[in-house]
Amino acid sequence: MPVVDQVVEACARAAKQAAPSLATASEQAIDAALTGMAERLRANADAVLDANAQDVEAAKAAGMSSGLLDRLTITEARLTAMADSLVLLAGVPHPERETPVRDLPDGLKLVERRRPVGVIGANYEARPNVTVDVASQLIKSRNAGVLRTGSAALGSATALVREVIAPALKDAGIDPAVIQLVPSADRAAAAALVRFPDLVPLVILRGSGDSTRELGFEAAKHGVRTLAHADGGGVLYLDGGADLAKAYDLIARSLDRLGVCNRLNLLLIDSAVYADVLPSVLETLEKAGVRASLPPHEHPIGYEWALDSEKEATVTVSPVDDAVQAAQVANEKTSGLAAGIVTENSATAEKFMDAYTGTGVFWNATTRLLDGFKLLAVPETGINIDKVPGPRGPVTYTDLTLRQYAVVPAH
Repeated sequence: MPVVDQVVEACARAAKQAAPSLATASEQAIDAALTGMAERLRANADAVLDANAQDVEAAKAAGMSSGLLDRLTITEARLTAMADSLVLLAGVPHPERETPVRDLPDGLKLVERRRPVGVIGANYEARPNVTVDVASQLIKSRNAGVLRTGSAALGSATALVREVIAPALKDAGIDPAVIQLVPSADRAAAAALVRFPDLVPLVILRGSGDSTRELGFEAAKHGVRTLAHADGGGVLYLDGGADLAKAYDLIARSLDRLGVCNRLNLLLIDSAVYADVLPSVLETLEKAGVRASLPPHEHPIGYEWALDSEKEATVTVSPVDDAVQAAQVANEKTSGLAAGIVTENSATAEKFMDAYTGTGVFWNATTRLLDGFKLLAVPETGINIDKVPGPRGPVTYTDLTLRQYAVVPAH
């Protein structure tokens, strides 16, 4: 077995051994751990920010794009937001661990119970805040975890586990080994994480494009289930019945960060107003520091610019006949992450929303809202865009449990 596989397996075994400490912890202990993480994040801000600054400098020297650098960077404001989200998560209710379903014959009743998975893996790249987001969701759902991040963010993640997560768990009476961070920067660690179904039966895959899809295929070969977020790209349709000031504002607000999956990627415009509004659209994009890719396009219409380090400051612009065609283009030519319509016509909005089959649909709102914290007021482990039943959209702690049926005496 390669050395990196041995390193990952050791982390998985340590997490599995420690998992009962979290599975049996009281709700008060779990919430105390989350509150303690927030307190330690604030108290150790200098250590975390210093480790992150070293990661950022190394990434700049390696030529990382501005969008990815933005993802990698922890600012003081972002650190404060991370701490605030932990406090918020500590205060939200725990799911009912047992729910009555119905009475059965012979003096029995059926109840549905929630059980933790045991150990859940997570693979993510240059997003150090995800270390805290995922760990907190695992802790709240009583699951141990094995976290693997890319080399660019490993220093930041190490500081977060050492200074924030592990000591807060210990202070709450929970074995800190329940959250393991793979110490290797080797890319092969990602593939190793999906090869141990008996230790890590579920892995959250956060990343971009082909590499995440390849990990999904590798996981399937080994019988490991995944919650994957490989592709993104927000779509906005500007209808002929739109309030144009509102439309231009939404375009600008959808481009506040270019390296994120739910940013504006494809702007579709009602052909009846296309020529009239295009100059103002181009002006809005220019003010945001973004260029327009106009017809005829030399790339697929749904090409995800956030994944192109050299051209990420780009939005594809194209005319369409109506709202239904806009939804069809979003369904067939994009990942199905999120699409929105700008219109004051409620009937048109309904047509668009009924026709679009993707994960999140928005009316007079930016697709940037497709985010666990913004929509559900808790951090997320990622956004799942599967087209099958299961946790779709922002995945949070309530989605990370197994259903168990129990038949017990009615009295």
